[in-house]
Amino acid sequence: METPAGTGLKLLLWILSHISISQAASPSPQKCDEALVTPLPHNAFTSSSVFTSGYAPGYAKLNKRGGAGGWSPLDSDHYQWLQVDLGSRKQVSAIATQGRYSSSDWTTRYRLLYSDTGRNWKPYHQDGNIWAFAGNSNTESVVRHDLQNLIVARYLRIIPLDWSEEGRIGLRFEIFGCPVSVSSIGSNQYGSILGHTSVTSGSLLDDHHWHSIVIERYRRNVNFTLDQHTQHFRTNGEFDHLDLDYELTFGGMPYSGKPVSEGRRNFKGCMESINYNGENITDLARRKKLDSSSFRNLTFSCVDTHTFPVFFNSTSFLQLPGRRDHNMVSVRFQFRTWNPSGLLLFSSLADGMLELSLNDGKVTAHINVTQQKNLRVDIASGSGLNDGEWHDVRFLAKENFAMLTIDGDEASAVRTNSPVQITTGSTYHFGGYFLRTRASPVQRSFQGCMQLIQVDDQLADLTAVEQGRMGAFENVSLDMCAIIDRCMPNQCEHGGRCSQTWDGFTCTCYGTGYTGATCHTSVYEQSCEAYKHLGRSSDSYWIDPDGSGPLGPFKVICNMTEDKVWTTVVNNLAAQTAVTGSSRERRTVLQLNYSASMEQVTAITNSAEHCEQHVAYACRMSRLLNTPDGTPYTWWVGRGNEKHFYWGGSVPGIQKCACGIERNCTDSKYYCNCDSDQKQWRDDSGLLVYKDHLPVSQVAVGDTNRPGSEAKLTVGPLRCYGDRSYWNAASFNTPSSYLHFSTFQGETSADISFYFKTSAPYGVFLENLGNTDFIRLELKSPTVVSFSFDVGNGPVELNVYSPTLLNDDQWHRVSAERNTKEAILQLDQKYREVRPAPTQGHTRLELYSQLYVGAAGGQRGFLGCIRSLKMNGMTLDLEERAKVTPGVKPGCSGHCTSFGMYCRNGGKCVEKYNGYSCDCSTTAYDGPFCSKDVGGFFEAGTLVKYNLVPEVVAAASSLDEKSVIYNLPVETNLTREDLTFSFSTSTSPTLLVYVSSKTQDYMAVVLRQNGSLQLRYNLGGLREPFSIDIDQRNLANGQPHTVNISRVERHIEVQLDHYPPVSYTLPEASDTQFTLVKTLFLGKVFETGYIDPVLIEKYNTPGFVGCLSRVQFNSIAPLKAALRSRGSAPVSHQGKLVESNCGASPLTIPPMSAATDPWHLDAGADFPFNEERVIPDGVNRNSAIIGGIIAVVIFSILCTLVFLIRYMFRHKGTYHTNEAKGGESSESADTAIMGTEPNFTETIDESKKEWFI
Repeated sequence: METPAGTGLKLLLWILSHISISQAASPSPQKCDEALVTPLPHNAFTSSSVFTSGYAPGYAKLNKRGGAGGWSPLDSDHYQWLQVDLGSRKQVSAIATQGRYSSSDWTTRYRLLYSDTGRNWKPYHQDGNIWAFAGNSNTESVVRHDLQNLIVARYLRIIPLDWSEEGRIGLRFEIFGCPVSVSSIGSNQYGSILGHTSVTSGSLLDDHHWHSIVIERYRRNVNFTLDQHTQHFRTNGEFDHLDLDYELTFGGMPYSGKPVSEGRRNFKGCMESINYNGENITDLARRKKLDSSSFRNLTFSCVDTHTFPVFFNSTSFLQLPGRRDHNMVSVRFQFRTWNPSGLLLFSSLADGMLELSLNDGKVTAHINVTQQKNLRVDIASGSGLNDGEWHDVRFLAKENFAMLTIDGDEASAVRTNSPVQITTGSTYHFGGYFLRTRASPVQRSFQGCMQLIQVDDQLADLTAVEQGRMGAFENVSLDMCAIIDRCMPNQCEHGGRCSQTWDGFTCTCYGTGYTGATCHTSVYEQSCEAYKHLGRSSDSYWIDPDGSGPLGPFKVICNMTEDKVWTTVVNNLAAQTAVTGSSRERRTVLQLNYSASMEQVTAITNSAEHCEQHVAYACRMSRLLNTPDGTPYTWWVGRGNEKHFYWGGSVPGIQKCACGIERNCTDSKYYCNCDSDQKQWRDDSGLLVYKDHLPVSQVAVGDTNRPGSEAKLTVGPLRCYGDRSYWNAASFNTPSSYLHFSTFQGETSADISFYFKTSAPYGVFLENLGNTDFIRLELKSPTVVSFSFDVGNGPVELNVYSPTLLNDDQWHRVSAERNTKEAILQLDQKYREVRPAPTQGHTRLELYSQLYVGAAGGQRGFLGCIRSLKMNGMTLDLEERAKVTPGVKPGCSGHCTSFGMYCRNGGKCVEKYNGYSCDCSTTAYDGPFCSKDVGGFFEAGTLVKYNLVPEVVAAASSLDEKSVIYNLPVETNLTREDLTFSFSTSTSPTLLVYVSSKTQDYMAVVLRQNGSLQLRYNLGGLREPFSIDIDQRNLANGQPHTVNISRVERHIEVQLDHYPPVSYTLPEASDTQFTLVKTLFLGKVFETGYIDPVLIEKYNTPGFVGCLSRVQFNSIAPLKAALRSRGSAPVSHQGKLVESNCGASPLTIPPMSAATDPWHLDAGADFPFNEERVIPDGVNRNSAIIGGIIAVVIFSILCTLVFLIRYMFRHKGTYHTNEAKGGESSESADTAIMGTEPNFTETIDESKKEWFI
C-alpha cells in the first residue's frame, strides 16, 4: 500500500481568495444534543465478552433496567470494551454513563475510541493527551461529560480503565449528538496547487479519519479552521479584491500548461461536503451538473483501506510466529514514533540473536552469531526517523548477505557481505522484549505504532492475533494508533522551537528573548525606567514593554538623568539629507525606518509621560508650509498614517512653525522662515511633542524643483521619558476595599507580576473564580507569598518563603506563571518555587467571575499598595479605577523606603508622585544615583576659591533652584572637619587643599618634595604647625589616590586609598577649635592675611597640576560648585579648569608588602601618633632639643621676612598673590610659571593621563 508523503496539511491560498470549504461532514446548525444510543436495536451493540446473556451489551442503555441492568464482561481486566454502531456518521457532543442497575458494578474511569469503519480506532484527545473520563461511584447516578472537541464518527468504543473495588465492570451509557449529511468523492490523482500566501495547520492527518476544513475570507482577513482549531491571519500585499480564474479545481490541478509548484502531488483519498460560497460542489458533481470532462479517476464512494495498526507503550510487546530453522530472515513493517530510540524487532536465532532498533533516529540492524566465534554484523540506515511520520523498514538476511532498506529508497539500502550463517528461531518479538534470556537486546521497549507487518514475506494476520488464534501480545492496543503531536499546535511561544518525545515536549527558547518552559516570560525589563530602578546607568538596553505579550523585545538607548529617564529610538534618516527635484505635483517622499517596529514604538509612546522628536528644515528658495493661507508644500506622516501640516515648535491644528508661534520669523508676513522664499539659507526647526502623532514615519517635500531651490531635512530620534505603567499604583485603605476588572483570560498560559508594599501581616492580592477553576495570589503571612489555582485537576498551591519580613513597608516584586508544563512563583527575583504540571489532566484555566484586586469576597483583604500590575503583558490601570472606587486611592507614596538605598555617597532620596529621585546637591557627586564623580583638571596656576563665611548665604539664595545648593555652615568656629577628595598628579611638591581663617588657624594637605602626603594643622597653642606625614610613598606617580580625613576635637583619623584608617591625636598644648574659618582653596592659595610661609615657599608655586575629584569639606562640595557655578555663588576659580574625573579612577597600584608598608604593625606595637615617636627614646630626646632650637630660629627668620614684605607693599594697595618670581615681566601668572618651570609642558602631559582598571 502506498502511504501519504507527509503528515501535515499545508494550505496554499491565492492572495485574497474568498473560500468557504468543508472537507468533512457539516453538522446541523441546531443544538447538537440528541440521544443517539437509546433508539438503537440490540444488534447495534457489541463487546469484547459477556458475563452471561443477561449482561449483553444491548442492555447497556442509560436509565434502562432490562436484562441484568447493564453490561458486564466475562473478565474484569484492561482488555474489555463496549462498542456501539450509530448506523451512520454522527457528530458527537457528549457522553454519559451509569453503573449496572441494582448492583456493585460500575466503571470509575474509561477511554473513548471512535471510528468510521469499526476498525482503525482513534482515541479521543483533550488538552494534548489521550483523555481518560471520570466515571461513576455508584450504580444510579449519571455522570455526563460534554466533549471539549466534537468528533464525527459512526462507531464508538468505551474502554474501561478502572472499576468498582466492590464488584466488577458494569456500564450503561448514552451518546449525545446530531446527524450530519455527507456526500463523498474519491480520488487518487497527482498534481500541484500554487498560491502566494502560505499557512500551515494540522499534523498526523494521514490517520484514515475524516478531518474538517473551513476557510473564510473577508478582504485581507482570513479564518482557517482545521478540526475546530482556527487560525486568524491577513494575506500578503495591499489588495483586497479577488480576480478568479475561470475554473476552480479540488483534489489537484490537471496539466493545462499552467505553472505548478514542484514536488506537490494531487490529493489521494476522500473528500465530502465540499461547499464553495453556498454551492455544494460534491452534490453538483454527483448529479452531473458540472462538466465531467475535467474528472479524473473519480468515484462517488470512499474505499476503506484498512491497515490494522498496533499501538505500543513502554510495557508492550507483540509476538508473531515465523519459520523455524530457516536460513533466511525476511521482515518488513511500517512504524511511526517521536522517540529517538526504541526496540523495533527482536528474534532469538538458533545460534545467536537478531535485533532491529531505533538509535538516535536511525534504524540499526544487529546480528550476533555465537557459533561463529561471536560474529557480529551491524548496519544502520536512515536519519531523523522519529519525526512522527510512517516509515517503511525492510530487512533481509541470508548466507553471507544482509540488507536494510528504509522507505523503499534504494539509495538508503545498506548491504554487507560479512561471512555469516543464519538459522532462524520460531518467534519474532515486535515493540518489546522483557524475557531474561542469555541473548537479550540493548533496547527493551518501543513507544509508537506499527502496521503492515510481514514475516517471511507473509502479511501477519493481526485479527487472528486479537482473537487469540496465533501469536501473543501484552499491553498493546490493536487496530489503533494513539500517536499525539504535542507540538501541533505549537505551545512554545514567541518563536520557541518545539521538540517532543512520546510522553512530552520541550521548548528551546535560545535567541528568542524569552525564557521558561514554554518561552512565555521575557528576559528583559519593560522600560528604561525599570532598568534605572535596578541601579543601572545610561547605556543601550533591550526592553520588552508588553512582557509576555506579542511584541518582541527591541533595543533602545536609555539616558538616566537626575530627574528623568529618557528612552531614545533612532531612525535611518541622515542629518541634513538633501532634497532636490520635488514639486507639489510630484513630491519627494522620505521614508523613515526606526530601530523598532511601529507597534513597538507605539508601546513606548503610549506608556510615556512625554515624547518629543526634533525636526529641522533648512531651505534656500524652498517653501515649507506655504503660510499664511496656502496649501502646504511639505507635510509629514505620523502614527496612524495620518498627514500633518504643522512643524516642530507648533501644535496640531495650527499650520505654523516655531517662529510663527514665537512671532520671530524672518518675514513677519509668514509663519515659517522658509515660506519667505529667500535666496539665503533659512531654517525652521523645533520639537514635535504631541505624542499621539509620533513618531514621524514619512516626510513629503514638494518645493525643490525651481532653479536655485534647495532643502535639507533632519528628523531626529524619538525621545520619551517616564513610564506610566511602571508607577501605576493604588493604595488599599480598608480590608474590604478592592478593585474589579474584566475576567482574566489565561486559559493555557498565564503570567502575573506586580510590586506590593504593606505593613499588614496578610492579605489577598488578587483573585478570579470560575465554576470550579480559580486563580489567587496572596500574602499568607509576614514571610510567605502564595500562588494557588485549579484548572480541573484539584487545587495546587505554591508557597515562597522569605528570610526577612515582607510587611516592612518596602516594595517587593511578585511574579507568577502557569502554563501546560509548570507553575512558577517568584519573589523579589531571588526566591522561587516551581511545580511541574501533571502529565495527564486538564490544562485549560476557565474563569467566569470578575477579577478582584485587593480582596477576595471581603475576606483577608489587602492593606497597602500595589503597583505595575501586569497580566499576560497587559498593564491594568489601577489608578484610573481607583479614582471611582471607595476605599482605594490612586498612587502610592513612600518610594524612598524601598529605593532610597540607590542614592549613594550621601545623596538624599526625594519622593515623587510616580517614583523618586536622588538629590546630590550636598554631595561631591552627580548622576541619577549620586555615583558619578565630579572632578576637574588643574593646569599650572589654576585654583578654586570657596568662601566659607556666612555673609555669602544671601547671594547663594538668589540662584536657580535647579543649580547647586550650597549648604554653608552658620558656625565658623569648627571643632570637627571631614575632608574627602581624590587626586592624581605627577608633580611635587604641591598644595592640594588649604582652609584658611581670619586668624592664623589653617588646615593644609600637601605633597612633599618626595611625593609623600602631609597633613598640616595650625589651631593655635603650638609654636609650630602640627604635621602628619601620612605616607612615605611617592604619590605623585600619575595614578589616582583617595584621601579621607576626619577630625573631632583632638582626635584625627586618616585613610589613604584602600588601606585601613589610622588615628592620630593633637598634642595636649594644641587648641581644638578651628577659629573663624574663612576660605577653602584647591590647587593654590591666593589669599590676603596670614599664610604659613612654608606653604608659600615650598608648595604654592606653580601650584597643583593634575586632577582633583570628589572634593567634599563637611557638607560643601567646592569643586562641584565651581564647575556648576553660574556666577553668583560663593565659589570662583582662576585659570583654566576643565571638568574631568581623571582623579577618581580606581587605584592601580597593588598593596605593599608588610616589609615596606608604613601602615603595617607588628602584633602588640603601639601605632605612633606622629613621626617623632617612631624614633627610640634616647635619640628622640636629643633630636627634639636640637629640632626645637632650629625651629625657633627658622620661625624668627620667617616672621622677620613676612614683616618686611608686608611693609614694602602696604602703600601700594595690592594683594599679596604669592606668585613666582619673574612674574613682573610676564603677561600673566601662567606665563610666569611656564617661564620658571622648564618641565611645565611635560608635567601637563603627564598629569592629563587617565588611568582605567
